[in-house]
Amino acid sequence: MKKNYYQKIAFMGMLLLIFFVFQKFTSKDREDFSDIKFITKSTSHIALSEFNPNDLDQKQWENLGFSDKQIATILNYKKVVGGQFISKEQFKKCFAVSAEKFSELESYIILPETNRDAKSDRFKAFEKKSINISTKFNPDHYSVNDWIKLGFSEKQSEAILKYKNYLGGSFVSKEKFKECFIINDENYRKLAPYLILPEKTPENFKGFAKNFNSEKSKINYSNFDPNILDIQGWHKLGFSEGQAKVIVNYRDRNLKGSFKNVEDIQKCFVISEEKFAEIKPYIRLNSATIARNTESAPKAEIKQEKTDFSKIDLNKITFKQLLEFGLDEKAAGSMLGFRKKLGGFATKEQILTTYNIDKELVQKLTSICQLNTSEVEKYTLVDAPEEWLKNHPYFKYSADKIIFYRTSYPDDKKIWKFLKLKPEYEERMRLYVK
Repeated sequence: MKKNYYQKIAFMGMLLLIFFVFQKFTSKDREDFSDIKFITKSTSHIALSEFNPNDLDQKQWENLGFSDKQIATILNYKKVVGGQFISKEQFKKCFAVSAEKFSELESYIILPETNRDAKSDRFKAFEKKSINISTKFNPDHYSVNDWIKLGFSEKQSEAILKYKNYLGGSFVSKEKFKECFIINDENYRKLAPYLILPEKTPENFKGFAKNFNSEKSKINYSNFDPNILDIQGWHKLGFSEGQAKVIVNYRDRNLKGSFKNVEDIQKCFVISEEKFAEIKPYIRLNSATIARNTESAPKAEIKQEKTDFSKIDLNKITFKQLLEFGLDEKAAGSMLGFRKKLGGFATKEQILTTYNIDKELVQKLTSICQLNTSEVEKYTLVDAPEEWLKNHPYFKYSADKIIFYRTSYPDDKKIWKFLKLKPEYEERMRLYVK
């Protein structure tokens, strides 16, 4: 009896305790969250221009669309790699830079493509220089050479002019000048006292007024004889200086001094179908000029045979043949050098990744020429020679890992799994794997 009595008392006590606790928490005034609004970050379009990630400060990284946390990660990563990004390849590895974001920024980054390129002589232009200024100047009047004299690299100078053109042909104000990604805070502080520009941007300023394709509309075509035009004449028709040289060489060397008909002009590699359609109504061939040029052409040139590039193998094409097609010496040398490092091209698309080339011209070359890959060296990851792995452009950054893994796991599938490569890296490596 007593036992049952005490159990009932204990049970009643617990019920009372639960009741008081429940009343305490449910009677408390609830916080009013009705005024709280969730703010989403603006996804407005980011105006991009060329920049060196080593020169950007906190604000400039924000302008590129990165959050504070991402910026902190990027700056910490920069310290880890030695205080300076030396290549796009290195910058891409930063955890805060997604593949999508890197793809968006890649073409604007003023850095060598790979770490190896960064160490070569041809990228000395990326070295940081001090700014030297002692007199006031209007930056709107400065050319590439003028900016180089101030202490900027050639690439940076070209980027500054592109930014000016992007604004409509004028920096407008010191405020706008400061927004140029190439000009970091340190350099701006040095330049600001000498800039002949208004401090603030006018309220009625309409940015980005210039259309970059407007150059075409500035060409005032008139009737012309293509057999008397020199390089400067073709340049005035809207061709680049390099393209103009190719056209003149094609006419003088391959066609014995004269275009005989409009089809000869259309066949020139650097004249696109669109451009030919533009100039065709103004072409006036003079039979007297054709006869005179043909008679005066050197006999050696008359005997010259034009290469049939449709029968040329891109893995066998020579330096002279590339020059004949229209590439300059620097581009031809780069293409053959890259081919040698790879041990031969496995696809035509690879060729377009070569440095120092006119991509439009080379794309035309690849569409005409053949590509025989039967002699391209290919290995399994297990059997590939160590020297080959360490020297091949696609494998050298993973060479040590491959050599290490295959000692314990002599199986290609397992090695690929352990490497954990980005899809694009693995894809190009597999081009040279059996």
